[in-house]
Amino acid sequence: MTKQNFGLVGNAKEQLVKRFLARRDNQPESTGMLRSALNFAQIPEKFCRFDKFPGYEKVAIPQAAARKLGIENPYFRTHEGVADATTMIGGKSYINFSSYNYLGLSGDARVNQAAKDAIDRYGTSASASRLVAGERPIQRELEDAIADLYEVDDCIVFVSGHATNVTTISTLFGPKDLIVHDSLIHNSVFEGIKLSGATRRAFNHNDPESLERILTEIRGNFERTLIVIEGLYSMDGDIPDLPRFIDIKQRYKAFLMVDEAHSLGVLGKTGRGIREHFGQAGGAVDIWMGTLSKAFAGCGGYIAGEKALVEHLKYSASGFVYSVGIAPAMAAASLEAIQIMLAEPERVAGLRERAAYFLDQAKAKNLDTGLSQGYAVIPAVVGSSLKATKLSQRLFENGINVQPIIHPAVEERAARLRFFVSMTHTPGQIDHAISTLAEIL
Repeated sequence: MTKQNFGLVGNAKEQLVKRFLARRDNQPESTGMLRSALNFAQIPEKFCRFDKFPGYEKVAIPQAAARKLGIENPYFRTHEGVADATTMIGGKSYINFSSYNYLGLSGDARVNQAAKDAIDRYGTSASASRLVAGERPIQRELEDAIADLYEVDDCIVFVSGHATNVTTISTLFGPKDLIVHDSLIHNSVFEGIKLSGATRRAFNHNDPESLERILTEIRGNFERTLIVIEGLYSMDGDIPDLPRFIDIKQRYKAFLMVDEAHSLGVLGKTGRGIREHFGQAGGAVDIWMGTLSKAFAGCGGYIAGEKALVEHLKYSASGFVYSVGIAPAMAAASLEAIQIMLAEPERVAGLRERAAYFLDQAKAKNLDTGLSQGYAVIPAVVGSSLKATKLSQRLFENGINVQPIIHPAVEERAARLRFFVSMTHTPGQIDHAISTLAEIL
């Protein structure tokens, strides 16, 4: 045995040899064990250290480079109160464009009180899976309210919006199926497709003709086919032509899933989402998905649709069966937010007015707002991750909190600042943010 052959030195090699000699007479497999142990010793250090993971290095190297350039990390800032149109960071008030509090209901006194009342009655946690530990009335009341928004049979609420897509897609579809999605679809859909084992194809963003070309070519090779689009695209702020996609799904005998994480509470005269915006029946879409953390001041995700769909997921979806139920306080908060939205449609109207104003003012200053149609999400595309990060820091220094979206979340040429508009933003706050950004640029 040599250092060159076994990568062992000094005492480590001597101890290994002694163990082998001591057991040689009584253990016939000693030779194989020794060889195996020596082979394990040859495993490179990079395979047993977290700081050598390629994923970690992809994070650490750009951060180190940014520090050398004097750029602060714009992520994980600590907000010291309610994050609404303004927020407190480090004891200082900032105009805030980095929260999804579209209707200003996170922090609303009525929503807070509903959550407190639920805690007093049910405690802070559901404590186990609803399948195992049973239901709380507030959980079912929330699901009924969401089903009513869509005018469909039923709804199921999960504790995570991301997990809702992952577990729903992987439960319903498998290796014999086809899933076709918009090229800018959310990461959670990608992850669900991976787990499902289904064949995946992407069509050009918001391009029904691109979708139809794919289906014409390969739809017949698969059993079930799922089409996935978003109601409001969270990076670009544009919406799909829902009636066109409904027509295509019907003609090709496919299922249509619409992710309304950013569109429910934003689109439609009363906030009922993209189906209200286009005047479509709830049953025209097979799977309605959304989250509770944006307009509805809570946390979690949901699937709404026909009874068979919801029942299937309740007994089969791993992210529901093997996960704790939504906390009663969160369910109560979101339920109260829905009720306020329906009772106060001026909130949705106010959001629409402010977002449209933001888009108009940004275009007047020749900012590149990409594909945004002025529905709560408005990017300022700057074309460089470094530039986006520097701009975010300069704005922060001027009392404006907005996050950069950089590669690989978007293509490098599409790096941007992403503004989320709330109905609580004032025209003055919007004017200040846009004029400051224009001056810096």
